[in-house]
Amino acid sequence: MQIDKQIVLVTGGGRGLGSAIVRSFAEQGARVVVNYRRSRDAAENLAAGLGDGQAIALEADVTDRDQVDALFAAAADHFGSPLTTVVNNALADFSFNGDARDKADAIAWDAFDAQLRGSVKATLNTTQAALPGMRSLGFGRIVNIGTNLFQNPVVPYHDYTAAKAAALSLTRTLAADLGADGITVNMVSGGLLRTTDASAATPDEVFDLIAASTPLQRVTTPEEFADAVLFFASPWSRSVTGQNLVVDGGLVKD
Repeated sequence: MQIDKQIVLVTGGGRGLGSAIVRSFAEQGARVVVNYRRSRDAAENLAAGLGDGQAIALEADVTDRDQVDALFAAAADHFGSPLTTVVNNALADFSFNGDARDKADAIAWDAFDAQLRGSVKATLNTTQAALPGMRSLGFGRIVNIGTNLFQNPVVPYHDYTAAKAAALSLTRTLAADLGADGITVNMVSGGLLRTTDASAATPDEVFDLIAASTPLQRVTTPEEFADAVLFFASPWSRSVTGQNLVVDGGLVKD
């Protein structure tokens, strides 16, 4: 299915990386659901600026299955068709500040629990809510957002990285389970992006160090990262599933 025929949900789409992904899909003609939990004004302004009828902002905490079901129902009612594509971008509250991170001797299980709910439970919720519609269409695209910290834990964000690693495992098992339904499930993993709300606390010297370590000699932008998300939704990736694509300017080679 061409992107301009798709109806796309971007969780956490009102700001940061999510807003860049929303804009990228809209530029290709897709209709987009801009999901938000707290950023109502940002999400509604983004949706309103994308053109008449092309986007709608809908509130839901994606870790709450009842709210996710209501989100999918409202989206299908608004656009008159099931969602074809889900981008699991929403991030449980987290700040990429290596100096302030919880270290191994102090981090509490509650921190892991919050990140696991945000990465794994939310992905399970949206996937299960999407399945009836995707199966009725014989088509579905699920793209999960990961991290290159699996391969390069330059800053040990223990809770965040563990949750994203679990989400990668879920990506691969879902791909194996849903392929016969015409549904692909993939992950796009980035490094530190310049700049999102989550990376706003990162000192400039850290960005400069990362840039100097990459073949491209710069830090990836949210817009560049969004290009890879579009790839997994596009016909060009129709035979690709269960994969993790690292988009970080060549920093991680795996």
